[in-house]
Amino acid sequence: MSDEASPPEDLPGGQTVQQQHVAARVPEKISRGVFSNGVIVIAGGCEFVLDFLQNMGHPPQVASRVVLPHITMPQVIHALQQNLDMYQKKFGAIAEIPRATPTGRQQTPQEIYDELKLPDHLSMGVYANGVMIGHTATEFRFDFLVNLFPRPVVSARIFLAAPQVLRLLDSLGRNWEQFQQRTRSSEFPGTGQVSTNEVGNMPKQVIDPPPPADDTTPGS
Repeated sequence: MSDEASPPEDLPGGQTVQQQHVAARVPEKISRGVFSNGVIVIAGGCEFVLDFLQNMGHPPQVASRVVLPHITMPQVIHALQQNLDMYQKKFGAIAEIPRATPTGRQQTPQEIYDELKLPDHLSMGVYANGVMIGHTATEFRFDFLVNLFPRPVVSARIFLAAPQVLRLLDSLGRNWEQFQQRTRSSEFPGTGQVSTNEVGNMPKQVIDPPPPADDTTPGS
């Protein structure tokens, strides 16, 4: 969908963002959001974990951790692709971020996390089963939603620079394809169940950090 977002309505203790038939409350502590310039996507047995990084200091740190059930990932990919298409029709193509030349062997996931700062209050992450995506000429906003009765609530708000979005879409797509391949090969004959041990060992994908009229698309 490609509808314009209505102006936010101020509420005590938070805000409401409204888009077409989707309205979600934004708690005050979430409303300012966090900026990210890199993402790690991890596929687990029951969920995907998105670790949004701030890689502008030492050590790099996780700024927000979002936990998505598997069924939500295609919705996120579809909403992001739609919003990216709208952006490029309005502002033109996004320049890709130059990729660093690989040097030496690739780090293991454990080595990557050994070098990251993961604050205790972020270690469990926040749950989301929907997303609304908006953009300006320079950045994209991701409002991850807990879409439960009686009203959706934004559990995390992330800002990414526009050039980062191409890498995010590529990483999400590759992880989803790998997950589908792994689950098909891990089904127990005649049950349709998935081996969580096999899925839990799926590869991790890392998005490299970049060099040192708001449109909104719901995905739920």
